[in-house]
Amino acid sequence: MVMSTDIKILLVDDEPDIIEFLSYNLKKEGFNIFTAQNGIEAIKKAKEIKPDLILLDVMMPEMDGIEVCEKIREISEINETIIAFLTARGEDYSQIAGFDAGADDYITKPIKPKVLISRIKALLKRTEKKIKTEKINLVLNNGNLIIDTEKYIITLNGDEISLPKKEFELLNLLASNPGKVFVRDDIFDKIWGEEVIVGERTIDVHVRKLREKLGDDLIQTIKGVGYKLNQKML
Repeated sequence: MVMSTDIKILLVDDEPDIIEFLSYNLKKEGFNIFTAQNGIEAIKKAKEIKPDLILLDVMMPEMDGIEVCEKIREISEINETIIAFLTARGEDYSQIAGFDAGADDYITKPIKPKVLISRIKALLKRTEKKIKTEKINLVLNNGNLIIDTEKYIITLNGDEISLPKKEFELLNLLASNPGKVFVRDDIFDKIWGEEVIVGERTIDVHVRKLREKLGDDLIQTIKGVGYKLNQKML
């Protein structure tokens, strides 16, 4: 017997056969399934239903999946939605582009339904492991950095900066203990969840994006180990 659930999943793919196959298997697990067949429709529907998770193809008409992901991350009411690419594009550069756009996971086709469902459940479970901290106010050499976990925004020298969810959570983690070196495995576990498989360069991509927005010196690389907030900046 399938347990009922309030979890809403938006499937986005331009191939009706794939939509039908995924819908059938996910509905059997009790998920509420919604569908879209192109990027523009996906954004419109995501605003309407506010899904818990979006399974998104890369190659689509109207607007490709990478652009869809980027635009969703810019929309405040849905920018925390879990986004996983489900695509036949398995090249490294495609996966990097997906994570760079703000994706939580990148899953390549073909994949067995049971494995896909396991990945989805792991992604949903991971959202329960968010880092809980009070508002953090860091006094830097060049001004103040405030991380507001309640409003999900950061303020640098009085200017608000909008960050995609994973970048925000990574910065929040490092700032929760300035000077502490967070090893890569620990970062993966806390930000992506130990059951979620992501590329080796995922952390590096997110650190690079943070440095572009906050400056090169705030986050320090400890080669072969991990990352930390640079105490020389405090």
